[in-house]
Amino acid sequence: MAETTAVGTTVGEVVAELAALEDPKARAVNEKHGDDHGVNLGKLRALAKRLKTQHELSRQLWATGDTAARLVALLICRPKEFGRDELDAMLRQARIPKVNDWFVNYVVKKSVHAEELRTAWFDDPDPVVASAGWALTSERVVKRPEGIDLDGLLSLIEARMKDAPDRLQWAMNTCLAQIGIEFPEHRARAIDIGERLEVLKYYPTPPNCTSPFAPIWIGEMVRRQQAV
Repeated sequence: MAETTAVGTTVGEVVAELAALEDPKARAVNEKHGDDHGVNLGKLRALAKRLKTQHELSRQLWATGDTAARLVALLICRPKEFGRDELDAMLRQARIPKVNDWFVNYVVKKSVHAEELRTAWFDDPDPVVASAGWALTSERVVKRPEGIDLDGLLSLIEARMKDAPDRLQWAMNTCLAQIGIEFPEHRARAIDIGERLEVLKYYPTPPNCTSPFAPIWIGEMVRRQQAV
């Protein structure tokens, strides 16, 4: 715990600073979303910015298992330095929603192993792991759709999304919406699937935010594209 990095920061020092930033009100809000930490994310990001990139320290912080420490770790690591098996192991350890989100978006998507892991995780029996595969698939749909079977994806979503566990269901719904937004030729089918399955139809959405219900999401994003 007291091992010093090249720039003089120790794991113990970072963990102590995070403990000092603990806010009971922030913890109460975070715990409603399944995140077991009480550090304001703006302050956490400021700490990571001050630490800058320190890959070895990031590994040490991850190893603590502490949620706030792991979030800092994800902000100061070098994503391309993680091996394929290391990323797989880290995903399976990343059970806290915010840690999982940041790990997939800030680390895996920047890795040279992203496509290999996408296919490996896509049908994993663990729904949290499978949700990462679907998140990476949504990324492909938007940025590099060549070689992706969009009709096949829509069929899988149609068959599985309604009864999928929450996190996997959300990831599949995102993929459904992205297909409908990005591909006019698949839009009618994507909207129809969303309307029939009614997944997230009644999800509470703050004012001025777009509903995650796929037909509304698709319609709003297409409207914005056409307005440009």
